[in-house]
Amino acid sequence: MTDVPYRDASLSVEERVEDLLGRMTRDEKLAQLGAAWAFELVSGEEFDPERGRDRLGHGIGHVTRLAGATNLRPRAVAELANAVQRFLVEETRLGIPAIVHEESLHGILGRDRVCYPQSIGMAATWQPDLVRTMAGQIGRELRAGGAHQTLAPIFDITRDPRWGRAEETFGEDAYLAAVFGAAYVEGVQGPDRGRGPEGVIATGKHLVGHGLPEGGLNHAPAHIGSRELRDSFLLPFEVGVRHAGLRSMMHAYDDVDGVPCVESHELLTTILRDEWGFDGTVVADYGGISELISSHQVVGDLSDAGVRALEAGVDVELPSTAAYGAPLKQALAEGRIELATIDRSVRRVLHEKVALGLFEEPYVDVDAPSVVEPSPNEDRATAREIAARSMVLLANDGILPLAADPGTMAVIGPNADSLRNLLGDYAYEAHIETLIEMRGQSTILGVEIPADVEIDGSVLAAAAGGSTHRTILDVLRERFPREIRHARGCGVLDGTDEEIAAAVTAATGADVALLFVGERSGLVDGFTSGEARDRLELGLPGRQAELVAAVAATGTPIVLVLVAGRPLAIPVEAGLAAAVVHAWVPGHEGPEAIADVLIGAVNPGGKLPITVPRHVGQVPIYYGHRPSGGRSHWKEDYVDGSHTPLWPFGFGLSYTTFELANLAVDRPTLEADGEVRIGVDVVNTGACAGDEVVQLYVRDVEASLTRPVRELRGFARVGLAVGERRRVTFVLAADQLAFTGVDGRLRLEPGRVELFVGTSAVDLPLAGAVELVGEVVVPFRRERYLTTVEVS
Repeated sequence: MTDVPYRDASLSVEERVEDLLGRMTRDEKLAQLGAAWAFELVSGEEFDPERGRDRLGHGIGHVTRLAGATNLRPRAVAELANAVQRFLVEETRLGIPAIVHEESLHGILGRDRVCYPQSIGMAATWQPDLVRTMAGQIGRELRAGGAHQTLAPIFDITRDPRWGRAEETFGEDAYLAAVFGAAYVEGVQGPDRGRGPEGVIATGKHLVGHGLPEGGLNHAPAHIGSRELRDSFLLPFEVGVRHAGLRSMMHAYDDVDGVPCVESHELLTTILRDEWGFDGTVVADYGGISELISSHQVVGDLSDAGVRALEAGVDVELPSTAAYGAPLKQALAEGRIELATIDRSVRRVLHEKVALGLFEEPYVDVDAPSVVEPSPNEDRATAREIAARSMVLLANDGILPLAADPGTMAVIGPNADSLRNLLGDYAYEAHIETLIEMRGQSTILGVEIPADVEIDGSVLAAAAGGSTHRTILDVLRERFPREIRHARGCGVLDGTDEEIAAAVTAATGADVALLFVGERSGLVDGFTSGEARDRLELGLPGRQAELVAAVAATGTPIVLVLVAGRPLAIPVEAGLAAAVVHAWVPGHEGPEAIADVLIGAVNPGGKLPITVPRHVGQVPIYYGHRPSGGRSHWKEDYVDGSHTPLWPFGFGLSYTTFELANLAVDRPTLEADGEVRIGVDVVNTGACAGDEVVQLYVRDVEASLTRPVRELRGFARVGLAVGERRRVTFVLAADQLAFTGVDGRLRLEPGRVELFVGTSAVDLPLAGAVELVGEVVVPFRRERYLTTVEVS
């Protein structure tokens, strides 16, 4: 069928889609709403035509994780993608190619791919252009290898760091998450916004509320008021859609006020499509439709679950077809769902396929350089730069940077000599671990892994150390040829008295002890952070606190390096250390980046994207609370401790010092369609070059509802030589001061707005104000979301 209109590239996307839709049978339409795992389509490591005929006979909407759910190397992944597409093009009636999706939260989830720092570390850079660059590299590599959509970025904001997926987010603040999420979308989708033969579709997730779950538990209900939901939790998603042009959205697993997000028409249609103008596809989080039966218990079978999800606006079921197969076909036959509703979602899926150019170019060049040799040095350089710039110096008595010859050095801790512990929960190794664990249960999200599909655990051994990637200990031994004494001390969760004693021996008499402690990210038992790895406590897990105390008792100065994807409540351990560095989950290039910071080759300039509590009992603790929050009236503190954080949002030290001065607000009043310019000088007053992150916060002091005591509305990371002065100017639009009123509609009100400029949410030495003038505007529609920043 080469002469039919839907294959005519000279016609519009809409004309081609309508022609194709009109030719499809009901079975072919339903097939476009489903997906198939990679391992459902292969025997061994090759495409199996028999399995293809069983799963792809009527076509398919998506194919799930050809790279992330196999042991195939990049060239073999591309060959498998071509084999799947060739079957669909040549062996099905209409020849509709599939969208292949992968995961790429912090690098492509696939074998031999570079693992960048986890998202929380990206946010700690306060430098979104780096994320835009990284996402561009990821997007080009995805499309070259046969993938067309990625299930990233995450726009969730984290208000409960007990939640294991805190590491996957950009932190606690809606504005920061919006800026970084938008940068990722712009980078991965490219200038054509996810269209054309080089396009990759980004997927925003998870809509909405994941980051404030009941008890900090994964998938648990989110208790969020309707106005806070819109003004904070939904804002990053809105920016992703209306500012960055996001092409796909994924629902959250949780329920908000009793309504599971997967069946929320208000979220997935009224807000997303009718209000924000979204015209892409909504995809199900893995197994999310089935959770209407198991987790939420609001329906009794897959047929009803499929009807509810599709009517709400979920267009594609991932990772494999369950509810949208025979159960939805049954509902259609019984008249419980309209064919028009199915056509609506099929139309959206076909629109993406045509717009991506899949009918013209369904195959990829398996000999292309980016396929034969993926993750080039350029990508690894970006990973190293992000890791180095993510480091947050939390405390330092002057011991850092280390002297050129620091003398005898003790290198201790569970994360010193393990590459695996530096990788986030969406690293390839983490998901192979999951497949192996779930294979033992004979199921992964309801799909049995065939016995002849290879899931090779040997790839995990390389990540434990001794691979082409070096550990922190390897790099330190290279950088410091003098004596280094190494002792593990304990594991992240395990350890013996003998190991702690060996660490004490190593530290005794040394000039400095570097302790690499923290967490271990993954999705299976034995890991402390990541999806479904939620915690009761926020201190150092296992025997690590005991290890720190024992080493400190030797009298040797301690440098504490935290490898963790969440904030850790460590007031005692921090008090024992001469310096504390938060390295987050730094990825493959983490060892080099950590060494760069410790020796001063890189001056740490990262800032906290999330508040660090003193104790888990303070959770939720975040800077942007309401005026009556943040303390106990009238005594302020808890009976048994301080109400203040251990370290506040936006905080981070440097090896040099800075000063802010000369705040100027260019106008006293601001109209509803206007903007105000806020300028400030930043000066390096110290003895070495470094970066400062200048931060702008606002406070609406005359609103009709209680408003946060501070809201981040702009920032700039500025590099300065010794004595250098630069001018930072924030261009703030009135749109950014709107909020949701009692009636649920966005409004802009006249009144005084205070402006604060500083270097953290609590260190704000410069203050000004502007008066919003005019009438109350209801409903108000934002056109500008992000503050323009000029550095001169």
